[in-house]
Amino acid sequence: MTEHSPLSVVSAKDLCLTFNTNDGPVHALKDVDLEVKKGDFVSFIGPSGCGKTTFLRVIADLEKSTAGEITVNGTTPENARLDRSYGYVFQAAGLYPWRTIAKNIALPLEIMGYSKADQQRRIERVLELVDLSGFGKKFPWQLSGGMQQRASIARALAFDADLLLMDEPFGALDEIVRDHLNEQLLKLWARTDKTICFVTHSIPEAVYLSTKIVVMSPRPGRVTDVIDSPLPKERPLDIRESPEFLKIAHRVREGLRAGHNYE
Repeated sequence: MTEHSPLSVVSAKDLCLTFNTNDGPVHALKDVDLEVKKGDFVSFIGPSGCGKTTFLRVIADLEKSTAGEITVNGTTPENARLDRSYGYVFQAAGLYPWRTIAKNIALPLEIMGYSKADQQRRIERVLELVDLSGFGKKFPWQLSGGMQQRASIARALAFDADLLLMDEPFGALDEIVRDHLNEQLLKLWARTDKTICFVTHSIPEAVYLSTKIVVMSPRPGRVTDVIDSPLPKERPLDIRESPEFLKIAHRVREGLRAGHNYE
């Protein structure tokens, strides 16, 4: 098995994934080596089709690697899934329109057999965490897109998994809403001490949010650079105009450009 430290949440070694299609094999991931430590906020950035989401899905046991090794919380992705070790936030909020916000958040808790009283406590706690207290009785269509995504995050937090997997959760939102949710997500991360793996196409978003930025090449998806951010944990939005921020953004941009030339 892959060697991992006690603080390692995700550890990948020589990880590959090839899809067999009617047009022949598609090499989605190749020789990915990566370690995500407890409490990290790791962003994955790269061009469309580079394997960012695929790697997240391998962590979540929604896809199976075809070579190499990966552990999640020191065990297989399948065991981590069965242990409910992670919450998953998709690109679309994915809320059921016939359920209230509280009932949407309750869904994984119902499946996992939590008592009604425990469900209620957890729903109230996560609604407060995502700044949606008082909206539990509303239906999804009564909320803005940004509020729906916050409800989706609340649902992923409801059963208190230590690892949060987020696949471009703010990609469809306008820039002002996105900025606001980026700020809120950083505060949420600071309050909950979760480990977060976050897929994005946005260089400013990746640099603003992360303790570590993973730059990926076009298919087959390889890790071309891993950047440890020197930015402080407290990050006002105007940090994006600082020399340190711009220097990291430049390195990400260069990494993406170099990746395109990678053969």
